[in-house]
Amino acid sequence: MDLNGQVLSVKSFKEASRSDVVSHIISYGKAVLISTDVYPPPKMVKKLSSILKSRIDAPSRFMSVESKIEAVDLYLNEKSSFPKSKVVPSDTIPQNAHERDALAAALKTYKKYQNKLQQITKKADELDLTSFEVDTVKIMFLQGSPVSKAIDHILETRKSKKTQLDIEHTPELQLKLNRSSSKDEYDSLGYLRHISRLKQRIKSQETEIKNLKKLNLKMEEKLEKAQQEASTLNEKIEDLHYQYSKGILAKKELTSKIAIIKRLQAKYQHEKELKQNLQENLNSIKNIQALELSKNVVPAKIIESFTREGIKEACDYWKIKEGDVVFLKNSKGGGSQTASLIIQRGIKALIINDQMSHTAEEEFEKNMIPLIPLETVDLKMIDKFAVVSVDSLRTQIESWKAQVKDRKASEDRKKLLSVIDEYRAKRRRSVDS
Repeated sequence: MDLNGQVLSVKSFKEASRSDVVSHIISYGKAVLISTDVYPPPKMVKKLSSILKSRIDAPSRFMSVESKIEAVDLYLNEKSSFPKSKVVPSDTIPQNAHERDALAAALKTYKKYQNKLQQITKKADELDLTSFEVDTVKIMFLQGSPVSKAIDHILETRKSKKTQLDIEHTPELQLKLNRSSSKDEYDSLGYLRHISRLKQRIKSQETEIKNLKKLNLKMEEKLEKAQQEASTLNEKIEDLHYQYSKGILAKKELTSKIAIIKRLQAKYQHEKELKQNLQENLNSIKNIQALELSKNVVPAKIIESFTREGIKEACDYWKIKEGDVVFLKNSKGGGSQTASLIIQRGIKALIINDQMSHTAEEEFEKNMIPLIPLETVDLKMIDKFAVVSVDSLRTQIESWKAQVKDRKASEDRKKLLSVIDEYRAKRRRSVDS
């Protein structure tokens, strides 16, 4: 991205060397800032900053994926009126998540300095600065110099150049040139100025070469150190590999035996739990069979929840059959279809602990299965099953049947009266006509 916020290149590399990355960057000019989306900056970013002599702009914390997507989407929407999925691939549009994250970091950095850079452009227009001078001011600002100081530096440089030009065109110098017997002296003066500029450039390049040599020397030292560490690690790996190979057969055999033991332990535990459950089930069934012979109480087989799973589990465990009394602990969640699963067992009565849905009540009533509220009968819990008093159960069943019979009779009477009223109304309309 350039100093005006224009994206120059968005590109990612597979297994690229550092020199490849540096070459790609400097092909677009001098790098002033290097942006990153993570904190603290990775070592690779720090090394690039050192090589390119550029500052690093890093966020105070990791940029979230959402914020990066939002920043890039905003850029894409400004770049094209087409939807994001239809933007034609190019060097300025990210093609993968890595390029998206890099572009988001650059956009965040530019936005951070955007207002100040635009102010510099506006001020430069007022001072009639060239584009090169504007870029110089921006670079000095991004490198830490105040804007006013950077502009003063440009103006002083321009003034110095103008003074030099005025000196070269003074009347005395012109007179000297005019009196010259030939153009040799004038050409010599221009040649010397050219030589001076070349010397300054060579000096600058020598300094840069010197810095690069120092950096290269440091890199060579690090490389040598890394190679020594790699050699040491390779020796350790070979030794570990030998030790591993030496004992690998014994370890495999031990691992196999351990796996067999674990499988046997798991199988034993499963069989033990199954035997325990079957024993409990058998004891419960024996107790129920014994209670069924009693004249005072009858067993109430328990359904924990009014769901398909709860009903199936209870039927499998208690072997619910025709004529059984069932205690439903929780009536919530069930409807007419759930009720039909209990009804088809042909039970004698259903004791409920809470309010049942209207559709389920209607289904039980339609099939004449009494619904007995828990508080109206004498029910007691014994271990995992319940027993209910025969007398209280019989009383409530008869009471429920009587209520249902009365309600149906009342409904039939209302229907009959409605039919009679409708017949009379028809007769009156016939007479009137």
